[in-house]
Amino acid sequence: MALASGSHEVDREMALFIGLISGTSMDAVDAALVAFGDGGITTVATHSASIPEDLKRELHVLAQDPSGAAIRFWNADARLGSVFASAALDLLDAAGIGARDVTAIGSHGQTVYHAPGATPPLTVQLGDPSIIAERTGITTVADFRRRDVAAGGEGAPLAPAFHRAAFSTPGVERGILNLGGIANLSVLSANPDDPPLGFDTGPGNTLLDAWVRNRFSADMDRDAVLAHEGAVIPSLLAALLAEPYFDRTPPKSTGRERFNPSWLDARLTGHAAAGPHDVLRTLYELTVETAVTAIERFAPRTQEVYLCGGGARNPLIAARLTERAAPIRVDSTTRLGIHPDWVEAAAFAWLAMRTLAGEAGNVPVVTGAAKETVLGGIHPARA
Repeated sequence: MALASGSHEVDREMALFIGLISGTSMDAVDAALVAFGDGGITTVATHSASIPEDLKRELHVLAQDPSGAAIRFWNADARLGSVFASAALDLLDAAGIGARDVTAIGSHGQTVYHAPGATPPLTVQLGDPSIIAERTGITTVADFRRRDVAAGGEGAPLAPAFHRAAFSTPGVERGILNLGGIANLSVLSANPDDPPLGFDTGPGNTLLDAWVRNRFSADMDRDAVLAHEGAVIPSLLAALLAEPYFDRTPPKSTGRERFNPSWLDARLTGHAAAGPHDVLRTLYELTVETAVTAIERFAPRTQEVYLCGGGARNPLIAARLTERAAPIRVDSTTRLGIHPDWVEAAAFAWLAMRTLAGEAGNVPVVTGAAKETVLGGIHPARA
């Protein structure tokens, strides 16, 4: 259990919400206790709960093969719901906050399939919210993405509306780059009345982590130690950048269904002699190049970019983004008041608040939905 270094004493006039999420990397469940009120948005406490290794393996199988036996799918859904519930309870215990003091939990769940362009369009998140509500005794809002998909949207990204509420500053064109398994960008206009722009730029950590697991038998390239032993392969980078998704105009979103080991293997043809460290270093450059190119193409007036998500802690990604994006200033969302590890969880606490208030949580210009809509299903607290 780790409380955020910037944790604050709770103002009892503020409403408390919990945000829960497990990102594309599937490394942990992130929980954030967030206070909302006239004084603004305050991250009260945070917690990261590891996902059991056997469940993590099952989630990886489901993410790569969603056509597997349904019983495995729903078993993982129920088990993950219990993991999410425990994360919320442990968070409250460490914060010294009672369940009755929390208005609601907003749980994103774990995405295992995202195909908004399919017929019918699909997006699937696991982590049974009924189990979360029952075990915690707290009203739980979940299944945020499917309502946007039902309204004709991509169902992602959903964080830009929260990013605008938490991070925008009049007169400053600002980007928030979330470096999760998939990287997504929110662009906050200098005019606070303008809606944010937002879309997935491409791979964040997902290809890096998969390559490290397959070739180095490790979960991740901590501190970029392995990548520093390699060099970018220009011809391979060019082959990766030829992916049509990168040229698509927003709204757009993507996931493991496109950017996975099979996608990479198909583009490694002709690079059989490439060393594993060099391929890894090239994948780093793919993450950086696609993010910066997206800013240059779709948000050319951006003055500063703030990083969040697990990739924000990777020194090589941060350094290359700083170099490649210059003269745009690159920093961490810590400078804006929320540690980069907890921005996404805080976003779903905010979205839960919006849902309970009957207010829209999506931004049509971001997701492509036909209209603004209230997101998520509400699972009331036990009687």
